[in-house]
Amino acid sequence: MSGWRRLAVAAALGGLATFALPPADAVPLLLIAFPGLLWLLDGVRTGRGAFATGWVFGFGHHLLGLYWVSAALFTDIGRFWWALPLSAAGLPVLMAMFSGGAVWLFHRLRSRGMAQGLGRPLLFAACWGLFEWLRGHVFTGFPWNLIGYSWDGVLPVLQSVSLFGVYGLGLLTALVAALPAVLADPLVPRARGAAAVAAGLTLFVALGLWGAWRLAGASAETVPGVRLRLVQAAIDQRLKWASGERERNVQQHLQLSAAQPSQSSSARPAQPVTHVIWPETAVPFFIDQDARLRQVLGSVAPPGGLVITGAPRTTLDAGGERRYYNSMIAIDGSGAIDGSFDKFHLVPFGEYMPLRRWLPVGAIAGNGAEFSAGPGPVTLDLKGLPPVSPLICYEGIFPSAVLDTGHRPDWLLNLTNDAWYGETAGPHQHFAIVRLRAVEEGRPLVRVANTGISGVVDAYGRVTALLGLGERGFVDADLPKAPAGVTLFGRIGDTTFALLLAGCFLAGLRARNGR
Repeated sequence: MSGWRRLAVAAALGGLATFALPPADAVPLLLIAFPGLLWLLDGVRTGRGAFATGWVFGFGHHLLGLYWVSAALFTDIGRFWWALPLSAAGLPVLMAMFSGGAVWLFHRLRSRGMAQGLGRPLLFAACWGLFEWLRGHVFTGFPWNLIGYSWDGVLPVLQSVSLFGVYGLGLLTALVAALPAVLADPLVPRARGAAAVAAGLTLFVALGLWGAWRLAGASAETVPGVRLRLVQAAIDQRLKWASGERERNVQQHLQLSAAQPSQSSSARPAQPVTHVIWPETAVPFFIDQDARLRQVLGSVAPPGGLVITGAPRTTLDAGGERRYYNSMIAIDGSGAIDGSFDKFHLVPFGEYMPLRRWLPVGAIAGNGAEFSAGPGPVTLDLKGLPPVSPLICYEGIFPSAVLDTGHRPDWLLNLTNDAWYGETAGPHQHFAIVRLRAVEEGRPLVRVANTGISGVVDAYGRVTALLGLGERGFVDADLPKAPAGVTLFGRIGDTTFALLLAGCFLAGLRARNGR
């Protein structure tokens, strides 16, 4: 197969691989997508052709997987119409560079006689894993829809990220998914090829068994004296900052915060709520500069507890220039600020414009203004709560960058606003991604979103409370207790992934010609 036919099939295979990811979670489709890509590469003779094949595979993958990004522009399409083609196709074009680079590197190794026989899937997986890691770090990184997230629906296998993180899980997934390609390789005896495929599948059975054992010993203990109310007002993004709606939006959060929970007569009385949590920018005013507003918010704080909310914050820097921050602020019953946090990993183009010199427009999410980055990650000690690592929206997608290892927290708190994306795949993907941070770090996660998905996830990825996408209401939930100790990934981060990557490269080089 050559020419446009090869590229068309590569794009289709990339799109097929998307269905292995949340919310579809059809992992077996990778056993078609990756061998198909390797078979297409059998007909490629040049580095340019290899890059083009890998790029088109990635373009099809990201075009389908990131379609929802464009939905954010429709909240103000009159102002951001020009960005629609950039978000719909431009982001997949850029992300596909990494899959193109992975396939180009694989082709270079193969052209030197290295990626042959059983070494072919090993070296392909190593190249894929390396470029996924680069995608998560280059130009501030965008580690969204990594292949490792395809195991979101298989909780026992998901436990392995506590050992080697999502990059390591993605590397092993790419390896096992690519192994069926050797069944049609003339350099590999049929029996040996079948044994290799069986060994790869056995690896994931073993990971699943280990994960099941880990879950069987997992505690369901909660933090005594702490009960959280997660408030999800489900406010349309087009109304969130409208001048005539902002006060009403705050009032909706106040009403939900003060509402009495429904309780059946046969149920055991629940512990009273101790802390109320609102989502990202739930209060569209500068709380730190408005004492009266702080008192209003404090009126719904439980006795001795806090209202924790997302809100913008503004200050003047040393040069007299005004700066804006996307922040989290905790208010006690008297209206005093108990603690605050400024988002440190901002969304390019959404919260700041990295190409300001060529694009003289304001950031999309900042309503024309740009946000400044705060220090982070940080651990806050808030009244009545264990030490917590706050994460605002996008910050939760970065492995190894969600907590302060010098002052390790007992839980993660993610405030977000996925109303930008409506009822698309985006919010489902976002919830699955941040859920993995809990398993990697061995710390429970509380997530509060404007329109969903809000919930509580324990340190093993088990969802203990949930408010679905588009639901308006609240959920009262206990805070899971953090297990003693630190996961292997929490201690050494991507070091285990680096060892797996090096092992794949070395094994691939030794396995040429079917050996």
